[in-house]
Amino acid sequence: MTTPEIAVVGFAHAPHVPETFGTTNGVEMLVPCFQQLYADLGISKSDIDFWCSGSSDYLAGRAFSFISAVDAIGAVPPINESHVEMDAAWALYEAWVKLLSGQARTALVYGFGKSSAGTLRQVLSRQLDPYLVGPLWPDAISVAGLQARAGLDAGRWTEQDMAAVTGGDIESLLAAPYVADPLRAHDIAPITDGAAAIVLAVGDRARELCERPAWITGMAHNIDPQTFGVRDLTRSPSTTRAAAAVTRGNTDFDVAELHAPFSHQQLILAEAIGLSPDTTINPSGGALAANPMFAAGLERIGNAATAIMSGTANRTLAHATSGPALQQNLVAVLESEAS
Repeated sequence: MTTPEIAVVGFAHAPHVPETFGTTNGVEMLVPCFQQLYADLGISKSDIDFWCSGSSDYLAGRAFSFISAVDAIGAVPPINESHVEMDAAWALYEAWVKLLSGQARTALVYGFGKSSAGTLRQVLSRQLDPYLVGPLWPDAISVAGLQARAGLDAGRWTEQDMAAVTGGDIESLLAAPYVADPLRAHDIAPITDGAAAIVLAVGDRARELCERPAWITGMAHNIDPQTFGVRDLTRSPSTTRAAAAVTRGNTDFDVAELHAPFSHQQLILAEAIGLSPDTTINPSGGALAANPMFAAGLERIGNAATAIMSGTANRTLAHATSGPALQQNLVAVLESEAS
């Protein structure tokens, strides 16, 4: 029995905006994404064998908001659907396994988040250890600031290195005030409402739907301890382990899309993966340009796939993260047919 070939054949995302006026279940953002994919691929809802989504009821402020989001799909005909309570990159992992198992030939994966509905830096503090760290209410930006400071004090990077990640005039960037020492505004991902969707297909079905499919040749995810005191925040062992499982030592990529909501985290991730200096990192702008919660990781996979589908790259890497200070990480390798 041969392992099925699985490829990304379509990608769409909602506009990246600081605030939307729709509901927190994402329906208004998702419907145009689905319609774009149907039109681009020449398919309908009935051509999708499996659906999988990623979102957070906690962020939405309501129970079972992911069920409400299914309204974007429609009630008829009935669907085979699943959900993960995290970034939709992990929903794509579930769909990938579903297709590998032979239970489906096509899958549509989507993620959504309305970050503007609350105070995101405080909402994300609820990811922390509920006994020792959570009661102190350190917000997400402050936690990232602790991580950045640890790296500066250890000589792992400089504030100039952090500014260089974001581009622009470094002197002007470093003259800006701190938001949470040592983080400035350019070091921090913006508040973004958004949604994204990807279509996966198997073998010849992928070739029928897309002239140049982005074949997933490996995908793995790994996790580091939740407790900050038992891990080195300046490194990402879980990223290293996940990358080693899928790159098999070949870390030469045309493009790498890294899910780094803070500038110093891109430095950590590039080193953890062992990226070549010749690899173009985040040509899309990455999470520092737009960070739709629970869709930003999926967008990294979508953008890495688009580089292949458009013919601008032959081998790409995509990364997604979840949890505080790069706690959990997913790495995927995508290749063209010819690579």
